[in-house]
Amino acid sequence: MSIRFDGKVAIVTGAGAGLGRCHALGLAARGAKVMINDIAAVGEVSAAAAAVVAEIEAAGGEAIAHGANVADAAQVEDMVAQTMAKWGRVDILINNAGILRDKSFAKMTMDDFRLVVDVHLMGAAYCSKAVWNIMREQGYGRIVMTTSSSGLYGNFGQANYGAGKMAVVGLMNTLSIEGHKNNIRVNALSPTAATSMTEGLISEEVFALITPESVTPAALFLCSDEAPTKTIVGAGAGSYAVARLYETDGMYLPEEHQNPEGIAEHWQQLFDNSEQKELSSGWGQTAKFVEKSAAGQGIAIDLSNV
Repeated sequence: MSIRFDGKVAIVTGAGAGLGRCHALGLAARGAKVMINDIAAVGEVSAAAAAVVAEIEAAGGEAIAHGANVADAAQVEDMVAQTMAKWGRVDILINNAGILRDKSFAKMTMDDFRLVVDVHLMGAAYCSKAVWNIMREQGYGRIVMTTSSSGLYGNFGQANYGAGKMAVVGLMNTLSIEGHKNNIRVNALSPTAATSMTEGLISEEVFALITPESVTPAALFLCSDEAPTKTIVGAGAGSYAVARLYETDGMYLPEEHQNPEGIAEHWQQLFDNSEQKELSSGWGQTAKFVEKSAAGQGIAIDLSNV
């Protein structure tokens, strides 16, 4: 099987350097036409974005650039409008743009918290919204969010970044459900890569292993016809994994035990993961709890038509 993007149009945000650049080059090398986004003054194109466009064109591909700030909805809409004017469609969106403002939560300003969340969460939301109806009308779309282990698992000094990165997983979860009937598949990439954002935070030996080039294959797979949906793929140093959110089976507590003391008393049973499973939607949790309650009280209940 050969994965190609001939005839497809992609937008990659934060594509002037690092992972975004690598993703854009990978898409172009496999036939996609690519909009290179890298923040610049309104109406201008950054030197970094222009260099990526030139690199793609020198290899025989097609690319244009736009300096939209992804946290500005109007700029994002203009970027998408220019993409449509040039190529008439948008098949792929990689929400890659991001920033860091690392500090312990005690020392972090709320301005820095909001700024990081705006770029990561609102940037992904604005870009996804701008292409959503285009993809619906086409009956085809692939959207890749960029999450992080800092959001999935936590990391000291990154409360703002972790919050934004976990939030895009929530966005992915719902968009994957809403996009299903129109063949819009929405996934998330959790990369570990040596970029300007991570330089100085890790040793040179590790930095040499976690190249952007080792992450991009996962991004390209999530952009392909064969992509899954509602899936988090971790990638780094040539290794790949899938991260999944599970919930323990839990148990029904009779009314006399529905208090903090009852939860404490039964904690080990609630925490038991032997019967845990992945839920397909928020309703899955509701249905499970209602079924357990009904069974515990001897009530017959039918959830099939709810």
